[in-house]
Formats: sequence, structure tokens, C-alpha cells
Amino acid sequence: MELSIDTASDLASVALSGKGRLIHDIVWRSQRNHTVEVLAAIEKLLSRGGVDKRELMAVFVSLGPGMYTGLRVGVSIAQGLARGLQVPTIGVGRLELDAYPHRHFDGPVVAVHRAGRGELAWASYRDRPWRELSPPRLASPDEFRGAVPDGSLVVGEIDERLLTLLESRSMTVRGPAAEGRARSLAELGFARWQAGETAEPALLRPVYLRPPAIGPPQQPGN
Repeated sequence: MELSIDTASDLASVALSGKGRLIHDIVWRSQRNHTVEVLAAIEKLLSRGGVDKRELMAVFVSLGPGMYTGLRVGVSIAQGLARGLQVPTIGVGRLELDAYPHRHFDGPVVAVHRAGRGELAWASYRDRPWRELSPPRLASPDEFRGAVPDGSLVVGEIDERLLTLLESRSMTVRGPAAEGRARSLAELGFARWQAGETAEPALLRPVYLRPPAIGPPQQPGN
């Protein structure tokens, strides 16, 4: 059995899989209390599947980019479980997980989400074989419109302004999937585990495209 954890956005999910094939998953809208919510969801998931956590053979986790606190909690829980159970861990990017359900599209699949400050986070992928075409990056909506090639499928968080910008281009646009990313994480994580792409739990790091908007308190006069 494998456990997948995604806390990169307010649509959080966890999944239980066997050799990458989904057995059960739980998807919910997070209230920004990830520590309590995620642990409770994992316990419920394992109970639903009749699985003891000691039966888990690997832990897969979404690395982001996304919500700072959510990612930190998700990665920390994955690290703790992997260390405690002495099982391998695999990290997969959030944008790749958004793109993966659309992998059979005949062209580039571009995943995008709002990143604050009026910017977008995006990356592009393609199938046969599945691969990254451009890595995650930040862009303004206008920059994004100019960078995405015609014939692409754009998926993810697409507001009215971005939709209007893309209407003049020859591309397909779809909103985010409602079933949660942990399903894709189970499949991609298992494939990478089989390919030997594991990481030491302590080396897993959330992906932030800009420094988090928090830091140590400033001293008077600084």
C-alpha cells in the first residue's frame, strides 16, 4: 500500500493506493488548519481501507508550488511518516499533478494557478513519454498569454480576466479537476518509485516560487 498527500491548495486530498492504483481517497476544502485536518483525514482513510499504517510501503507528497502553510504541513507529515515507518518518499510538483489527468491531450498541457500579487504560476508538460516541457515559473497574465504556444490545453485556476486574454489564442481551456490531486500523485509517485527516484525524507523540500511572506521579526531600527 502507498499513501499520497496533497496540501498545495485549499482543495486538499489524501489517497490510499496499491501499486499506484487508487483504492480510496478523501478530498476536502481545507480551512487552513492542515495539521489537524490532514492527520484526521489520513486516519479516516486508513480506517476506511482497513489498513494499518505499518502496512504502508511508501509515502508520496505534493511539493508545490502553492500555499506556504499547507505545503509545509503536508511535507512535514510525509517526512515524519516515512522516517517512522522507514519507507521511501517521493515528491511530485503540484502543477504536474494538475496537468497529469489531461496527459492524453494531443499537444502541450499547461497547468496554471494564481500565485498572489497578480501573478500566475505555470508549467507545461506533454505525453508520449510524459515529460516536463517548461519548469514552474511566475508570470503576469500578459506574460503568460505570450508564452503559451497555440494548440495547448490550459488547465487549472482560470479567472475571467485570464479567460478573456486566452480567447484570442488557438488553445483549449479547462478549469481545475474536482477529484483532488492525490489520485494523480498515487500513480506518478508509484511510477517514480519503481524507477528508483526516491529521496531521503529529510531532503524533501516544498517548492516556493517566491520567498514566503513571513520571516523573523525585525529589530527596532531595522
